[in-house]
Amino acid sequence: MIKLAAVLGDYYHQSEWAKQSLETALNCNKGDLQIEYFSPEQLKEVLKNKPDVVVHFKENRVNPAEENVEKWMTEDIALEITKYVQNGGGWLVWHSGLASFPVDGSYIKMLKGHFLYHPEKHQMVHYHSSEGNSVLPLSTSFEMIDEHYFVHCDTENTNIFLLSESIDGQAVAGWSHSFGSGKVCCLTPAHTKEGLINQDFLQILRSCVNWLIYK
Repeated sequence: MIKLAAVLGDYYHQSEWAKQSLETALNCNKGDLQIEYFSPEQLKEVLKNKPDVVVHFKENRVNPAEENVEKWMTEDIALEITKYVQNGGGWLVWHSGLASFPVDGSYIKMLKGHFLYHPEKHQMVHYHSSEGNSVLPLSTSFEMIDEHYFVHCDTENTNIFLLSESIDGQAVAGWSHSFGSGKVCCLTPAHTKEGLINQDFLQILRSCVNWLIYK
């Protein structure tokens, strides 16, 4: 039995949409994979159980629309995460999981990238795999309406597997690397409900989890 743990959803991203996307991508009805959903407050305890993969789809801001913004990831939690991955865990950072974390903290250093901005208006975004990657087939190429993420990525110290482009420009959309004895995979799409259940995107999400588990 493959065991996944997931923290999904925040102020701008509905957890149920992400849950549907993840469970559809991984064909959870087959019974050979178990997903446990948890809150940030439960994260330390969950990591002690050493799941095969943790899926992180939740920005750091708890209340981004309020004047005094609170954040949930302390450096203590970040260190627990990095220790889990260094000891052989798999960590999938998905869309908003890249947003609003301290860029000089241990968590972003482990990811080797972070969210910068996205245009206010959703546009048609073309996603395609990069040559020589070990996560996606070279033939991967599709378009969908999405929130086009622009990121900082330490491209010299990670492996790019997905690229994106729209009328707003070009960006890295997926990268992966080893970290200690574990592995990290970062993925920027998708934002809308339709994008999260797009069949081409679901194949990418499945490939990311498979890379963390098997490759």
